[in-house]
Amino acid sequence: MKIGNQYRSKVLAIYDQIPGLLSKHEKRVVLNKIVEGSDFMQYEDTFFWLADSMIANECFNCADPNIGLSINEDRTYVKCYMGDTGLLVSHAFSENDVSDGELYREILHGKLSLNEGMLYENAIAQMLVAAGHKLFFYTHYNETKHRNDIEIDFLLSNHSKLKYNVFPIEVKSTENYSTTSLERFKEKYHERIGGCYVIHPKNLSLKDGIVCIPPYMTFCL
Repeated sequence: MKIGNQYRSKVLAIYDQIPGLLSKHEKRVVLNKIVEGSDFMQYEDTFFWLADSMIANECFNCADPNIGLSINEDRTYVKCYMGDTGLLVSHAFSENDVSDGELYREILHGKLSLNEGMLYENAIAQMLVAAGHKLFFYTHYNETKHRNDIEIDFLLSNHSKLKYNVFPIEVKSTENYSTTSLERFKEKYHERIGGCYVIHPKNLSLKDGIVCIPPYMTFCL
């Protein structure tokens, strides 16, 4: 009810779609699918309100991971994570499903047909924001293959002007996974990279120069 009347409908249009967007592979908001012909400028206040009210955490595309990720951000490509993962569950299901706690038990025991990766990645985004990081992601479109051949979930930086380093992070919700995108990103930007990370549901390990950490260590990044 605190949403300004001038953009309330736009805020609710984005908010209502967050669970659906996060369950997709790319996860980014496609404004043209909300209202045909719309662009980011028309929804800029919408994203600001969702972020400023701490309901959502914005994650912008960084077209060129170089000095100052914000300088190279592409605001026309944005992902919206919920500011609270419990709120995401409540938003994705009806109030009756959540109220008795049975839904959470089903999720924790893996008995529910649900995109658990959506919840996992949202929780990681929430932890990164809580640690003081602004969220960025990276994709590279291969013109020959007509698809993205590099997709990095999150990019962090050390904010140094003299010895700038970028830290790509891939989030994996299962124990069996590949690191193809991370390896391609490492090869493409090896001179800028300070370290590569995978956040996975296994123990701390080091594999081919990639540090793999369990999710509870996210706050250390």
